[in-house]
Amino acid sequence: MEKYNLEKTYTSINLSEQNLSGIEFELCVFKDCDFTKADFSMSNFLDCEFENCNFSMVKLANTGLQSAKFKDCKMLGIDFSRCKDFLLSFRFEGCKIDYSSFHGKKISKTVFNNCSLKEANFVDADLSGAVFKDTDLSASVFNQTNLEKADFREAYGFIIDPEINKLKAAKFSVNGLLGLLMKYGIKVE
Repeated sequence: MEKYNLEKTYTSINLSEQNLSGIEFELCVFKDCDFTKADFSMSNFLDCEFENCNFSMVKLANTGLQSAKFKDCKMLGIDFSRCKDFLLSFRFEGCKIDYSSFHGKKISKTVFNNCSLKEANFVDADLSGAVFKDTDLSASVFNQTNLEKADFREAYGFIIDPEINKLKAAKFSVNGLLGLLMKYGIKVE
């Protein structure tokens, strides 16, 4: 693969367990690709789209993800905390992002639409203004997380301690209140 790739479309390629470090992708589209356990360390993705791709266990050490869009992707066990902070931004739709870590990342206004984020790590992350629409957050960890103005109205499965997270102006549905009260042992019927 070339070191710089501009406006290319990749379909049904299998690059699992490949070393793809130090490659630049700009305005590229990836469809039905398998990147399982690939190493994208020190690579950059600018305005790229991924559809129905498998990113499970991908390595993202010092990787740039700027305005990346993921749709219907399998992304199990990814350590997003290793990504570059500079202009880090992405959007997820219909993705399975279970067992992934966003520890310490500033990803305000990120949209998670119809996703599975089971057992995800959001410790010390900035998710202010993020949207969790129809998203499963079962067993995900929020600790010292900035959730100000985040929208959890259609999220489910979450447990968030209001005493150790910033929740000012965050939005919750009545059904989601149990996830905020769990630590108090309150029973809502």
